[in-house]
Amino acid sequence: MLAIVAAIIFGLGFLLDLIGTRVPGFSGMTFALLGLTLLALHQAGVGKASIRTGYSNWRGRTRR
Repeated sequence: MLAIVAAIIFGLGFLLDLIGTRVPGFSGMTFALLGLTLLALHQAGVGKASIRTGYSNWRGRTRR
């Protein structure tokens, strides 16, 4: 999820750089550093969604 947000941030920064538009308080380097921070968090395992289906932890116990 964080990698997708980082890609959007990079894309937005690239688009603003191509158009030449300046956002007050933000520069191209701000978008780059924010995107790199999100990618680092993604690589560290922060924000990973784990979906538990119920079958992965089932051990197949039988009653006797």
